[in-house]
Amino acid sequence: MPLEYKDQTIASYGPWWIDYNHAPPHGAGYLSLLCGIVTRGPLNEALKESGGFNRFIHENHSTNFTNAEFQIRLRGELLLQGAQLVLLVQSQQNGICSGWVLTGQPIEVKEDWSEQTLHLTPDVRQWTSLGTRPDRADMYGELPLPDVLANVNVNLFLVLFPLNVRPKGEPEGKLDELRAGRDYRVWQASLPDGYVVVDSVSTRFTS
Repeated sequence: MPLEYKDQTIASYGPWWIDYNHAPPHGAGYLSLLCGIVTRGPLNEALKESGGFNRFIHENHSTNFTNAEFQIRLRGELLLQGAQLVLLVQSQQNGICSGWVLTGQPIEVKEDWSEQTLHLTPDVRQWTSLGTRPDRADMYGELPLPDVLANVNVNLFLVLFPLNVRPKGEPEGKLDELRAGRDYRVWQASLPDGYVVVDSVSTRFTS
């Protein structure tokens, strides 16, 4: 479902699309993208229409998030079904897009507003590399975490990860080569649902 903008907040409602680009066993797992920000342009028409004016790009803010503090104020209700709400950072270098999720610092969603701070340290024990499924290796892969944090030049996203993708029926073919939710049906009851409302996001750069 599209994001809802109201009273200077962003609301993301499930059910969400399944991102199958990092399907196991070669990739780290399936995920759902809730909302985020593109950190470098140019922006295509679809991104302009969905995200509006991008102050981060317009004001040319740093893409070096090494040891940055990421603060977010949010509320909502989530049926996680084994997933976590975590921050994803992505960088593209030498033609490869590498994504890392901050699984060591999951974000708690409550019905009332809460403010939480994430510490983006280059400690691999705090992060999980998404990797790639074999047929997307021309675009996705793994770069060293310090290199990614030093230049987050693609985007930052709030994501639900990992998803418990259960095929409905018997798909024809290997699951890691098929697109969950498109090439075969999945049990929606096994996937997260709910909503998240974001009121404010700020970053304190230390590098």
